[in-house]
Amino acid sequence: MIHSILDTDLYKFTTSYAYIKLFPYAKGTFSFTDRDDTVYTDDFLEQLKASIGHLAQVALTPEELEYMTAHCRFLPRVYWEWLSSFRFHPERVDIRLDKEHHLHIEVTDYLYKATLYEVPLLAIVSEILNESLGRVADPDLVVRRLEKKVELSNANRLFFSEFGTRRRFSFEVQDKVNGFLKEHARYCTGTSNCHFAMKYDVKPMGTHPHEWFMFHGAQFGYKHANYMALENWVNVYDGDLGTALADTYTTDAFLSNLSRKQAKLFDGVRCDSGNEFDFTDLLIKRYQEFGIDPTTKTIIFSNALDFDKALEIQKYCAGRIRCSFGIGTNLTNDTGHKPLNIVMKLTRCKMSNSQEWRECIKLSDDQGKHLGSLAEVQACLYELHLMNN
Repeated sequence: MIHSILDTDLYKFTTSYAYIKLFPYAKGTFSFTDRDDTVYTDDFLEQLKASIGHLAQVALTPEELEYMTAHCRFLPRVYWEWLSSFRFHPERVDIRLDKEHHLHIEVTDYLYKATLYEVPLLAIVSEILNESLGRVADPDLVVRRLEKKVELSNANRLFFSEFGTRRRFSFEVQDKVNGFLKEHARYCTGTSNCHFAMKYDVKPMGTHPHEWFMFHGAQFGYKHANYMALENWVNVYDGDLGTALADTYTTDAFLSNLSRKQAKLFDGVRCDSGNEFDFTDLLIKRYQEFGIDPTTKTIIFSNALDFDKALEIQKYCAGRIRCSFGIGTNLTNDTGHKPLNIVMKLTRCKMSNSQEWRECIKLSDDQGKHLGSLAEVQACLYELHLMNN
């Protein structure tokens, strides 16, 4: 199920370290959302609790410590030495089914620890549900579908990374996918999963998640959230991990708040929601307003993509701006069964024990995907002059 503490996305570690360095006393709660309102069974719940209980046995090994120290120069060895002493505490994971048998999961802890629960919990939920429904991934089908995607990438010099840990069909499917990509995909730039990066000797990929901006929004106000989140990221990483996430409070708000210094310093921007073609036009225009050549910058597209859509986007970007793609579910859960549409997001935080809890919310460039209470979402939209969104 979860075979290693490295069986997660790189940006969980980079964000954990950023909390340690800048906000070591901050606490937060991560909450689970199933956008499809899936009905879960009592048997599923028992299996889930048992699998989460096994997380307590997961620990960073000496070999993993040496690998990550050698391959992540932006994270100091002292972080990996701390992580070797970290243990998950299943008792801090609140799990239940409500009267309609919808699943609720919450984790509360210091943010540098709480952030590490998100991806493993999502991966476990996805795999346990498939097991409980008796679903089986046909290895031959997985490979046949993967062959066509890799052929398209190879034929069109389409650069992509595997981003599929959180909604994978199973650990075994993701393992098979990464092994095939390593052997056959000429333009696969790596994987977000640190365990598979180590196993297959490929580059671990990732920068920061929405939660980093959500924390700043709750603590410093929505008008300042994007600017301060990027400034603090630079304060920690000094120019490394230079892909900025644009859509936590909508792309319009991000671009209006982006400074010329940040536009020049960051290598590019990640597009994770909304219309990718409109996003491309808006970002290019903004770079041009700053006097920056857009062809020196990169957009990482990661919004529920498949390879045909990625190729369409690549053609649109050609000669205008560089592009690459983070492709997740379409790689690790393309098995003939409907994948879950699940997330875990930061829903509240406080800077210290003495501060009151503050709600964390996320807007989106996709209709209907705002996260948070209606009152707080409306307050954010009003503050950012986005009331028509």
